[in-house]
Amino acid sequence: MKRLGLSLLGATFVVVGCGANIDELTQWMEQQKRAAKPNVEPIVAPKKFAPQPYSAITGVEPFSIQKIATGTRVDGGQSNPMLAAQMRRRKEPLEAYPLDAMKMVGMVSRQGRPYALVEVDKLLHYVKAGEYMGQNYGQITKIDETELSLRELVQDAAGEWIERTTTLQLQEKAR
Repeated sequence: MKRLGLSLLGATFVVVGCGANIDELTQWMEQQKRAAKPNVEPIVAPKKFAPQPYSAITGVEPFSIQKIATGTRVDGGQSNPMLAAQMRRRKEPLEAYPLDAMKMVGMVSRQGRPYALVEVDKLLHYVKAGEYMGQNYGQITKIDETELSLRELVQDAAGEWIERTTTLQLQEKAR
């Protein structure tokens, strides 16, 4: 029993000793709360929006019907004699296909004249210089072992018809 009494007496001193430290601790925490000042930067006020007037309202509207019609006009070739000749002639069968649907798969010579083998829709066509192919009035100008050259008539951004040279490269089949 004596031992139990001594243990209780020791525990009481420990609790009483800690109680004194709790008051000091509470006072220190209150002091720190008063001393601590928050460091929050103020929010910057938003800038006032100043709308700008649309100054291109007097210009040509890019999506107007007149602008689109002018850009894609076919005036019967009156302003361009090359186009007039193209509009009058009869279309050839390979002019129904775009060039990216065609593949040059070979070249042969018949009676000393070069012919290109062009594959379209899994059909082979013999073509020679002077014939037309593609949807841009493309006329074949030269055929050699590795490529076929065309002269095409296309519209530029201003709607004017210009000549452009295009080539169709020889395509080898993957094995």
